[in-house]
Amino acid sequence: MQKKKIFWLLFVLMGACASLSAQLNTERIMAIGRNALYFEDYVLSIQYFNQVIKIKPYMAEPYMYRAIAKTQLGDYYGAEKDCNESIKRNPFLPGVYYIRGFIYRSMGKYAEAEADFTHALEFSPENKAYLMNRADVRSLQEKYQEAKEDVDLLLAREPHAADLHFEMGRILLADKDTAGAEASFSNVVKYAPYESAGWSARGFLRMSQNHLDSALVDFNKAIELGSQWPGDYINRGVIFYKKHDYRNALADYDEAIQLAPDNLQCYYNRGTLRNELGDYNNALADFDKVLEIDPSCMEGRYQHGIISLELRQWETALNDFDTIISVHPYFLPAYYLASQAEQAMGNTKEAFAYRKKAYDLEENKEEIQKQRKAAALNTDVMMAENRPANDNRKEFSARAAQDMEEKSGKYDNNIRGTIQQQYVDIVNEPNFTLTYYARTNNIRQTNYYHPAIEELKNKIQISAPIKITNQEIALSADLIGRHFEAISTLSERIKAQPDDAYLYLSRAIEFAVVQDYASAIENLNTTLQLNDKLALAYFLRANLRYKLLVYANSTDDTSLWNDMQNRISNPNGKLRLSTENQYKFEFEMIVRDYDKTIELLPTFSFAYFNKANVLCLQKDFEAAIEYYKQAIQIDKDFAEAYYNLGLTQIFINQTTEGINNLGKAGELGVYQAYNLISRFQD
Repeated sequence: MQKKKIFWLLFVLMGACASLSAQLNTERIMAIGRNALYFEDYVLSIQYFNQVIKIKPYMAEPYMYRAIAKTQLGDYYGAEKDCNESIKRNPFLPGVYYIRGFIYRSMGKYAEAEADFTHALEFSPENKAYLMNRADVRSLQEKYQEAKEDVDLLLAREPHAADLHFEMGRILLADKDTAGAEASFSNVVKYAPYESAGWSARGFLRMSQNHLDSALVDFNKAIELGSQWPGDYINRGVIFYKKHDYRNALADYDEAIQLAPDNLQCYYNRGTLRNELGDYNNALADFDKVLEIDPSCMEGRYQHGIISLELRQWETALNDFDTIISVHPYFLPAYYLASQAEQAMGNTKEAFAYRKKAYDLEENKEEIQKQRKAAALNTDVMMAENRPANDNRKEFSARAAQDMEEKSGKYDNNIRGTIQQQYVDIVNEPNFTLTYYARTNNIRQTNYYHPAIEELKNKIQISAPIKITNQEIALSADLIGRHFEAISTLSERIKAQPDDAYLYLSRAIEFAVVQDYASAIENLNTTLQLNDKLALAYFLRANLRYKLLVYANSTDDTSLWNDMQNRISNPNGKLRLSTENQYKFEFEMIVRDYDKTIELLPTFSFAYFNKANVLCLQKDFEAAIEYYKQAIQIDKDFAEAYYNLGLTQIFINQTTEGINNLGKAGELGVYQAYNLISRFQD
């Protein structure tokens, strides 16, 4: 019922309400859906694509985009069906074969995935994403030579691309060409020395060859560069363990658990070490966690049983060994240890039965010999797997939302200076905005309270409490329905009270939440025509213009931006400016709105922060630094401002000041600042 209600509301709002358009505009609905997809609001984007499909079921594109959203939500079956529908309508879209190939790969259908990536390459033979993904699925099918040929095609064009050398290294390692893999990972280190991935991968390879000293150097470097991959700490911990440096091994296992609280290997290795050190109670707690994560882990069950024997917990130990025997009936140590537990409880007859069974198995050597190797349990510490390549799912999302056009997200082949090379993979804290929903962050000490926000809460008609955040979250289906209902209600109220600025402001916020930015800006314009003293309306309008500009600039999809210009900036159909001039014009409009916010609300620190971010995008770093500093003057605990200020200072070679400000950001709760400080101090 709820889904039907949402669909009906969408139809009413997009088809009947005058504020949303007198007639259904599928191009505009598609553009809003793509925008929601770009900003990872997948449930919301599906609602928009549903509407396009309902209105124009013969179109291929909405099925393709809906497949992308479903893939991100893990609905591979539904996404595959949408791809099939898209191909029926237009078999000449390379992107849809790429998407379906990605889906097949996720479902373990590697041959089908390879066929789809090959089909996509027929339309776009030099597409990097298509070739990389085909190489990946070929490798998974052990077609190593063909996989290498795909990567070689790309390396011929980009010989210094670190991501390609990383992929080649993974393929060579899977093909057991350790010398070739080490050479490839060394190239990653050479061309991207400030990225942790290359050091991590080479460390893993060297560790697997038992070259512990050189592996330790690589893991140290990966961690120094801010690696958040728990496997780096696990593997360095294993090296420390093998070198009998137990204190550092425990410290690394502890850190790995902080990064991955549900990682079995972390608890297994720490439990093993604690057991060896005689810390039986804590060791047992670690193996309790191992079995909670994976009750079928017989190695963990075995260790749990042995430690239970040490702690004289005989029944627990017996239960563990019986479980192992039920799965591995030829694993003789389990019988002897079960016998030991029975004997300790005074059950002599049962103890003898376990020993007798073990003896009979030993006597029947011809039959048991074939089974014993399979029954053996590896109770050594666990080495973490090799570090994966970049998150394919995330890369898929970014590329898919950009019409599958390959972007220039390559490693910089030219040396642009140490600072720039270090800075290339770092993202600053994004703009703050007013919304209803935000990720909870109890660590940061920024003051998110401002009287103007409280005053706004009391005056506007909204569907939930409003807050300021730069960590927005996607909407659920229920929330989408609530906000479309709110838009409908506000539209009726506006008909009765067309001069109430706060009603338009309320509806603008609702439109913004459902990612219809052009309609939101249109409502903000009306708000400010009715009341030009509403500072937060200027703030919201600047934020939404900025989002549209970032989306257009990142994806080359200017449809939403053009829609806004046609409806707002160019209502009379006059000659439009060139794209380059429009960008400049939009930047100027954004800055003007932030300036107006500051003029009306000089203590609103978030306006200074957002303006500084815009100035950074325009490469006016000196001016940006001044605005970050002004934000900090208003709020001495503005963690995000210290972080962005530090990054900006480092980027223009004010390294000492930048590191100091990163340190302050870390102190105030932006934890990633600490991972960057050692990198910039190198």
